[in-house]
Amino acid sequence: MATRHFRSTARLMMAPAVILLLGWMLVPLTMTLWFSFRRYLPLRGGDLGWAGFDNYVRFVTSGAFWPSVQTTLIIVGGVLVITVALGVVLALLLDQPIWGQGAVRILVIAPFFVMPTVSALVWKNMFMDPVNGLFAHLWRFFGAEPVAWLSDVPLASIVVIVSWQWLPFATLILLTAVQSLDREQLEAAEMDGASPLARFGFIVLPHLSRAITIVVLIQTIFLLSIFAEIFVTTGGAFGTRTLTYLIYQRVLESQNVGLGSAGGVYAIILANIVAIFLMRIVGKNLDR
Repeated sequence: MATRHFRSTARLMMAPAVILLLGWMLVPLTMTLWFSFRRYLPLRGGDLGWAGFDNYVRFVTSGAFWPSVQTTLIIVGGVLVITVALGVVLALLLDQPIWGQGAVRILVIAPFFVMPTVSALVWKNMFMDPVNGLFAHLWRFFGAEPVAWLSDVPLASIVVIVSWQWLPFATLILLTAVQSLDREQLEAAEMDGASPLARFGFIVLPHLSRAITIVVLIQTIFLLSIFAEIFVTTGGAFGTRTLTYLIYQRVLESQNVGLGSAGGVYAIILANIVAIFLMRIVGKNLDR
């Protein structure tokens, strides 16, 4: 009886937060679905009536849709490869006993707390500017011609900027996993003559598999909606227009709320497909 009373009280206390959270999620989703079936042009007559699936057909058949999906997946894949690979390396290095270990860890994790807009502006103006950027001065120092990063290699530049932001997160999660590794197992393998590469491949990496899948899952969900970095650096030009940026252009630049809302629904579907796929991978790793 006490347990049932405790559960009822807990549900009652959690109810306001749950209702608020559901409202926070369902109201925008419902409005997006409603507008996606309307012909809504705020500056050209407002609500012009029911459009049916016309917005969905127009959005998916436009020449910009599939390139934007491809660009989104390329950026997500590139960032995941860089952050996971470098995250494992940094986690192993930060786990070693060094002087000022706490300060070094704080410095490594610090970029994660910088706003995406600020970090993109820093990279654009201080590092990648072809005239006064740090990379331009380095290129001239070695006698090479500076590179206009954001126009010559725009996708790679976006991947580098976003990877710099998310690398601390991956490092922190992987460092926690490294610190939970059984040291006796590593010592036993070393005594048996296993090389450092063999110890990493057969002991360390399998132990990190769960942490890696968690990093991939969480980062992918957030990276699918990448926007600020592209808005600040390239403005969607040079083949860097992602699905999120395409929706922004349809809603704000073209003033077509119905068409942009249909794109938002497509973005939700894409995010759910990727999330379900990754959740299956996570589930398999957690069952091991």
